[in-house]
Amino acid sequence: MSGNPLFRVLAHYCGINWRNLSLRDEGFGIDGAPGLHFTALPLISNAPPYSPHRDHPQPGDNLGVIITDIASSRRLFYAPGLGQMEPHVWAAMQAADCVLVDGTLWTDDEMIALGASQKTARAMGHLPQSGPGGMLEWLARLPASTRKILIHINNTNPILDEDSPQRQELMRHGIEVAFDGMELQL
Repeated sequence: MSGNPLFRVLAHYCGINWRNLSLRDEGFGIDGAPGLHFTALPLISNAPPYSPHRDHPQPGDNLGVIITDIASSRRLFYAPGLGQMEPHVWAAMQAADCVLVDGTLWTDDEMIALGASQKTARAMGHLPQSGPGGMLEWLARLPASTRKILIHINNTNPILDEDSPQRQELMRHGIEVAFDGMELQL
């Protein structure tokens, strides 16, 4: 695996203990996390910039993860890059007690409007939060008891300003914005 260019790039950041994951329903455990069960789900999104599949993603390039507490059966769904809602992803979100989902950009044309990129949010592999078919519409369909948290937020996103109208809209819908050091208990 060390001959893989992706392995070399990722190893530069923090080192790697590379393992192949099954995208089937049986899931897996992780040493050091007893009592938790993990299930990987493929996501439609663009491959990360360091991937050899950038702009030509392959199944499994981007994953969501269901984390289940075996004792309580409570579930968390994690999807940092989500470019399209698929039936299996929506089912995982509906079954979760807490969702941590892609909050990269507020509008589809945010990066273009700011002159930061020529790509839309969707072209980069992210559902925008606002607008038709955006993340806010999907999160509004979840039960009120589901904790909803946006993660993977771009520094251009106006929700980072706690006084912005966009942040106020999130609050009205019971949607949280993740922050460094945030701890979750289910």
